[in-house]
Amino acid sequence: MTTSGVSWEAAVDVVVVGTGVAGLTCALDLAAGGSSVLVVTKGAVDEGNTGWAQGGVAVPMSATDLEGHIADTLVAGAGLSDEVATREILAGGAAAVRRLIARGATFDADTRQAAGPDPLDGLLRTREGGHHADRIIHAGGDATGAEIERALAGRSDLPATLTDHLALDLLLDAEGAVAGLQVLDPDGRIGVLRSPVVVLATGGSSEVYASGTNPSVATGDGIGIALRAGAAVADVEFVQFHPTALWSPRTAGAARGRRPLVTEALRGAGAVLVDTQGRRVMDGVHPLGDLAPRDVVSLAITRRLAEIGGPAHVYLDASAIPEAQFSSRFPTVLRSCRDQGINPPVDAIPVSPAAHYQCGGVIAGVDGRTAVDGLYAIGEVARTGLHGANRLASNSLLEGLVTGERTAAAVLRRAWRPPRPAAIPATGWVAPTGRADLQDLMSAHAGIGRTAEGLTGVRQEVAAVLSTAAVGPPTVAAVEATNLAMVSAALLAAALARTESRGSHVRLDHPETQIRPSRRRIRWVDGAPEVDASAATPSILVRTA
Repeated sequence: MTTSGVSWEAAVDVVVVGTGVAGLTCALDLAAGGSSVLVVTKGAVDEGNTGWAQGGVAVPMSATDLEGHIADTLVAGAGLSDEVATREILAGGAAAVRRLIARGATFDADTRQAAGPDPLDGLLRTREGGHHADRIIHAGGDATGAEIERALAGRSDLPATLTDHLALDLLLDAEGAVAGLQVLDPDGRIGVLRSPVVVLATGGSSEVYASGTNPSVATGDGIGIALRAGAAVADVEFVQFHPTALWSPRTAGAARGRRPLVTEALRGAGAVLVDTQGRRVMDGVHPLGDLAPRDVVSLAITRRLAEIGGPAHVYLDASAIPEAQFSSRFPTVLRSCRDQGINPPVDAIPVSPAAHYQCGGVIAGVDGRTAVDGLYAIGEVARTGLHGANRLASNSLLEGLVTGERTAAAVLRRAWRPPRPAAIPATGWVAPTGRADLQDLMSAHAGIGRTAEGLTGVRQEVAAVLSTAAVGPPTVAAVEATNLAMVSAALLAAALARTESRGSHVRLDHPETQIRPSRRRIRWVDGAPEVDASAATPSILVRTA
């Protein structure tokens, strides 16, 4: 029987929300294991973050290199990566990529090597920021995400997919376990998907800021859904700003929304950062120079811009890269630059930092399990413990592949039960007006450099926005505005509580780093984020056996 306020219902074993590498991998494995699966995405199948990923997949090929990869990841994570989760994810990377290749993905070959029996043999390997070895594989030069998306989304065995359906809220039974998902269809009708398992693979929340490298669908929907269902988040104060997003000379850098990424692999191939006066930006900043971890490079650029004033960008000088190599290895960057009247490598590329990756998220195990029975979180929306305070380059696609597989296996091991009766939640949605103003405030005060004064001022503005929430028919704009406000509130609370500078969280009023790393969980209580009072909380609530 249809519940009041609901236009339609359906029932499946598992609902997967999101069509990035993690969600598609999980959905394909679940279907192959015999589960009835429905994939839900609020846009088109190819509209998520994965397709925009220019960087590659970090894949260690030996036991020695695995240890080096783990060490590089832990260093980038600045003391907040979980060593057990890090080892488990990275150790599973090579096998996961082999299965991805078996599903049709093609990676760039190294013409200097002969192919071997292992599908990973003979692949071109490069180096990116924070890595001490060439272990990054790419596809299409700088179109790795697009190739992975093509291979997974185009498969004939992909489960049924509801496009243009926005996930609203979980349905929870009397015991607090998942009983389904409420969605908004393209006609504005509310539908219910009855299911005992929901997998969130919704990506990040870069739309919290005025500009970023991700598409406009990255509005923190998964975090909003999880918080309203009683799950906890952690490490949300750590937002990675990619140091080299294209600064548009045709709009004086003022364009809002998504900015084209200028892949880190350019610096791995010999490009260097220089300021408008021709001085090297990274000289004397870090032993790895231009290949330092992203938080280090972004902060160095921000400080140099504050020092010299003038245009709000530096340059990426790629003149050391031959033109033929540039066009074959970096076709996506070349196309984006030429669209703006820039002709690299002859012309230096104007770049500046932009919001790129959410290092924290819903607290989940390597197998996706959260504290809410039946709720799983994978990919960028999850906090597995791999990234800590700063993500190492090319670890995100790897994490999505491995945790997507592990989560599918964990769900298939569950004792299946039919969805239980559950009431439709009456969520209050905020008015969608003022989104741009909030983004500007977050960019100014909760971006790369933060202070208590700035964070507190924005927190008051966000609280005022949330106070306007009212129960009523949802719209896409109101739901996105609500989720963005909730993510902003959680981020601000966590950033205020962390009175130190660590990784991608820089407190200008607390530049020191505390000797003992600490983490605080955040839950949503009575319409506001509640920060766990304990100094240190478990890195992962549920870990695989």
